Amino acid sequence: LFRQFCETQTEFEHYINFLDLVTEYEVTPDEKRAEKGQEMISKYLTPEVRIDHLCSLLPHNRSGHDYLSGQPFKEYQDSMYFDRFLQWRWLERQAVTKNTFRQYRVLGKGGFGEVCACQVRATGKMYACKKLEKKRIKKRKGETMALNEKQILEKVNSRFVVNLAYAYETKDALCLVLTLMNGGDLKFHIYNMGNPGFEEDRAVFYAAEICCGLGDLHKENIVYRDLKPENILLDDDGHIRISDLGLAVKIPEGETIRGRVGTVGYMAPEVLNNQRYALSPDYWGLGCLIYEMIAGQSPFRGRKEKVKREEVDRRVLETEETYTDKFSEEAKSICKMLLIKDPKERLGCTGGGAADVKKNQFFRNINFKRLEAGIMDPPFVPDPRAVYCKDVLDIEQFSTVKGVNLDQTDDDFYSKFSTGCVSIPWQNETSIYSGCFFDVGEAVVIEVTVHVIHPK
Repeated sequence: LFRQFCETQTEFEHYINFLDLVTEYEVTPDEKRAEKGQEMISKYLTPEVRIDHLCSLLPHNRSGHDYLSGQPFKEYQDSMYFDRFLQWRWLERQAVTKNTFRQYRVLGKGGFGEVCACQVRATGKMYACKKLEKKRIKKRKGETMALNEKQILEKVNSRFVVNLAYAYETKDALCLVLTLMNGGDLKFHIYNMGNPGFEEDRAVFYAAEICCGLGDLHKENIVYRDLKPENILLDDDGHIRISDLGLAVKIPEGETIRGRVGTVGYMAPEVLNNQRYALSPDYWGLGCLIYEMIAGQSPFRGRKEKVKREEVDRRVLETEETYTDKFSEEAKSICKMLLIKDPKERLGCTGGGAADVKKNQFFRNINFKRLEAGIMDPPFVPDPRAVYCKDVLDIEQFSTVKGVNLDQTDDDFYSKFSTGCVSIPWQNETSIYSGCFFDVGEAVVIEVTVHVIHPK
């Protein structure tokens, strides 16, 4: 809406167009960058500016944002566009219930209940609805875990992590409405689509997107702690997102935590040893994942090998992974650097975080600016007619929970969980880009008018 307001005034529109061109320049492939730079110079900069100096000027596009946040924004607040914004905010705060959605088939199951497809009635947008059965949560004392996952999902807005769009409750369940990922998980693709493992270019692409997702989590000081193939999901276009944040935790600034949580074979040595850590377990997990995508098995347990948990833990702590000729020198190198047992020496843990990992030669063909903008083509696109998961009949059914009664303290917890819309996903869903902006906007005006004439 602020953009639309700016487009009504020539001076403000000039700034908007300049900032758009800067954004385009930053994601332009190297071979076309000079041409795009020349376009910027001819339209907005003085002829004396040389192409090779353009990159040093780009940080100054901040001044364009600063200008627009001043007088233009004040004028926007007195316009009809700001009135429309307030109407949208009112609509955003309306109650969300099961009647907000149409429910479709079961997609799978989580720890506390089923996951099914659903559709928002007002917009037609499809999502996945993760149902957490209230009695099952109480029986397993999972309240803290469920609320933690919900609050972390609410904080993170990343194209590489599943987004939370709505949180609501029914009589029997708490519901998280999440990004729908129809392309299956990496475990299915690694082991059920021909020979185990991927060609290296496919592994590189997925690893790059996972690295971006970890970077977005780590910016919020959130450590994920459960990186494994079944938690990485593909969308319809072949891009991935990190899912299932039940074990993720926000670390207080400047502090470390302790906790022996994760999945056997993927937990870092410092986790197994119950040492204090910050973000380091995620880079170990990334190393395990890259190894498994290429080798077709995890680094410390052979495929279908029956081995006790204690033996797997011993291998993680005491043995070195082995490499076959499937690994290029670059793939071997990054795995070795990520699977260093001492977290102080591990890639990503020496101060630079995800940025250090992205600089590794393994990612030499990845343009991270374009990847983060969502304009790099994935090496594999799921077939829309295929089902990349178990048959629904193979999905184990939950048994009825008996002997658990819900009371007032449970209702207090549910009120913290059921908060309705999450702002950014909701605004993206219902914005002008989804094609229903004006329809919903007109509905808001009607609702507000009725509310004023007939106050409750």
